[in-house]
Amino acid sequence: MHTLLLAAVILAATVSHSVAETLLERGTYLVNGIVACGNCHTPQTPGGPAPGREFAGTIIADMPEFTAFAPNITPDKATGIGNWSKAELIRAIREGIRPDGSLIGPPMPFSMYRHLSDRDVEAIATYVMQVPAVSNAVPKSEYRIPLPPAYGPPVAEVPEPRPENIIDYGAYLAGPAGHCLECHTPMVAGRFDYDSQTGAGGLKFEGPWGISVASNITPHPDGRVADYSDAELATVIRTGVRPDGSRIFPPMGVHYYASINDRDMAALVAFIRTLKPKPNGG
Repeated sequence: MHTLLLAAVILAATVSHSVAETLLERGTYLVNGIVACGNCHTPQTPGGPAPGREFAGTIIADMPEFTAFAPNITPDKATGIGNWSKAELIRAIREGIRPDGSLIGPPMPFSMYRHLSDRDVEAIATYVMQVPAVSNAVPKSEYRIPLPPAYGPPVAEVPEPRPENIIDYGAYLAGPAGHCLECHTPMVAGRFDYDSQTGAGGLKFEGPWGISVASNITPHPDGRVADYSDAELATVIRTGVRPDGSRIFPPMGVHYYASINDRDMAALVAFIRTLKPKPNGG
């Protein structure tokens, strides 16, 4: 699919989605799609998210720098966020600050979430706060590296993205919403190297599947994306199955990405095509 056709898909889909969504409808779509909160906060099984355990919390990373647990973010008052207000949850998502003033550590992608639009972050919080409460005490994360005093100044107003601007909207989906660029960009000296290696892949993730390595999603010959058609790339994102039949390992959240609508997928693919070619990171 070429860029002009992609643009046509975006415009047509934008018109078809012109009826205003409620906050809950938008939050349901985001959380169960491109944002994929459950990919970290819900215990995962070989068949997908554990039934009845949505957002109940689980361990997500055990590495030299830290042992991180995704907390229980269900409305349970004893072990979850049942005593938090919506404003407090929004602040925690965008600024990494809990109601008690303590800082949330990595791998929560605050550099991305700070740029979620006001309506989208409220929609996400609206959805999270209405899921069934699950009693599940999760250990505190342990950090063997110093955390910053803050991830930045308080977040001011962030406007809505404009779906008709295909590349910018795709950048929003790959950045603040889906944080695709975080997983697919290597780290240098403890920081993501967005200046020179955006999309180059190379990050390693260890789990029951073994060790998976984030793919290079730039058009460099080291990666595979340049060889995929737009339809093939969309299929890889939605299903985790490459054109040659091989499968992508977690933490690629294909269970969630399967529900990304055609408008958003077209924008996401169009943005990925604009990345500068980079050799494999790592």
